[in-house]
Amino acid sequence: MEPRVYTRGLFLSRGCDGGWFKFKLLDIMPPDIFNNVFLECRVMILERPSENSEGPSESTSRWALTLSYDGSRFFGWQKQADGVVSVQAALESALSQIAGETVNVVAAGRTDTGVHATAQVVHFDTAAERGEQSWIRGVNSLLPQGVAVWQAKRVASHFHARFDAFGRRYRYVLQSSPVRSPLLAARVGWTHTPLDFAAMQAAAALLVGEHDFSSFRASQCQAKSPVKTLYSVVLHGTPQLMALDLHGNAFLHHMVRNIVGALVYVGNGRLSVQGFAELLAEKSRLKAPPTFMPDGLYLTGVDYPPEFGLPVPPPPDWLWPFEGGL
Repeated sequence: MEPRVYTRGLFLSRGCDGGWFKFKLLDIMPPDIFNNVFLECRVMILERPSENSEGPSESTSRWALTLSYDGSRFFGWQKQADGVVSVQAALESALSQIAGETVNVVAAGRTDTGVHATAQVVHFDTAAERGEQSWIRGVNSLLPQGVAVWQAKRVASHFHARFDAFGRRYRYVLQSSPVRSPLLAARVGWTHTPLDFAAMQAAAALLVGEHDFSSFRASQCQAKSPVKTLYSVVLHGTPQLMALDLHGNAFLHHMVRNIVGALVYVGNGRLSVQGFAELLAEKSRLKAPPTFMPDGLYLTGVDYPPEFGLPVPPPPDWLWPFEGGL
């Protein structure tokens, strides 16, 4: 079987034991040598994807779903111990009932307790023959109120919600007011101190580009490298109600919430713009402000190659229901 391009210079093909492997093709290795090495199964295995990465069999098909959820109603995305309500557990239960078989999903990324999503993407394999509306309306009829599927698409057998994603988008909505609003509870982050909006914008602009984001990395983060690239970081709105939009190739655990925490310190004068720049260069959490609350954080989109036909939707109007939008 000939290897095929997977993502970012990685290749995917079957090994001697029938499992799927990802490996790198070195530029210095001639194709004829590579083929011999591969066929004799002497290729060096760099990573064996563990999350439903095998392509579906001939009797099954692969589907991609886009869903939104209220993170305050769940204990995070990931399926946990029995009795703990997670988005993944609720979705898999509903899908399994519609499919008439056990269905497991793979998400583009995991979100923590309290973190929301307007466009989370998952994939799953099934032998059940169902139409798009079955995977949308049928599944939604079985889901709890805090989560809903709004798009279903049959995709190529090699599509992978996590490994094929080359970008992710987040929005953090922040309110500054002397008293918290009960009507915005769990929907926005809140601080009681007045904020210098211009200073926060100047600090946010320093994050664009490739950086070592160790200063904004949670201690329990399992990412192999703290170096990530942010394509854009834009702070919109007013000093009383603002939204921070971040678009990057990948994010560390708590990275957005740690960035927001530092920007709030810039806004209330406890950290200067220069101090923010020094914090980024420090590459350490030791002097960083605390992690900000999850309430205002939304996963708003995941980028995939055009071949899969999964364009990134704009954030919904209700996420910024003010004249002019963002």
